[in-house]
Amino acid sequence: MAEIGKALSALKRANCGSVCFAGTVNRPDFRTLKPDLKGATLLPGIIAAATRGDDALLRKILSVFEAEGYAIEGADDILGGETIGAGALGALSPTPEQMSDLKKAIHIAEKAGALDIGQGAVVCDGLVLAVEAQEGTDAMLMRVAALPIDLRGRPAAPKGALGKAPKPIQDLRVDMPVIGTRTLELAAAAGLAGVGGVAGGLILIDRPAIAATADRLGLFVWGEPRS
Repeated sequence: MAEIGKALSALKRANCGSVCFAGTVNRPDFRTLKPDLKGATLLPGIIAAATRGDDALLRKILSVFEAEGYAIEGADDILGGETIGAGALGALSPTPEQMSDLKKAIHIAEKAGALDIGQGAVVCDGLVLAVEAQEGTDAMLMRVAALPIDLRGRPAAPKGALGKAPKPIQDLRVDMPVIGTRTLELAAAAGLAGVGGVAGGLILIDRPAIAATADRLGLFVWGEPRS
């Protein structure tokens, strides 16, 4: 993050016209960064943006590359067709009770996202068990697995759902919600019945593997359509 000049020089040498941001980035300790010349001029603005939340920080970083003439491409655009569609991905569909939990989880995720908190929530029997923050989805699901058994399901009798949704304020070219097979493994360990997100707003890391894992674990994976 401090060596933006180095990154821009590498892009120029490679004759790039666009960039794609993908993967996980941990917030650094800004005091330990050793910026290059370009980074030194930009770092105060980046630090200021970071105090306003992840979305503000990402927008600031994107603006730097756009100011240099680079187009920003979303990972889902490059992958092509790797966002969840409407309806069931695997063999199972949610029951009416599970669908109610999933819709509430997605709604909570959207409300939390509007405050730049996170992109996920877990609801079971109408109760909000967890809301994702800086710890990420995996750690949130581990928290749910540690809750008393009377609050959640169990692998032999799963119930409840994880819902993920893009932040309403975010630039969808970066930081789109993501699930993979590990998400499903942790959801099953937490006793959940399934996982879902907004159709077109949830990236799937290896669609066939996710479908196969969901069927093996007896979980639903659902894309909730948005009008």
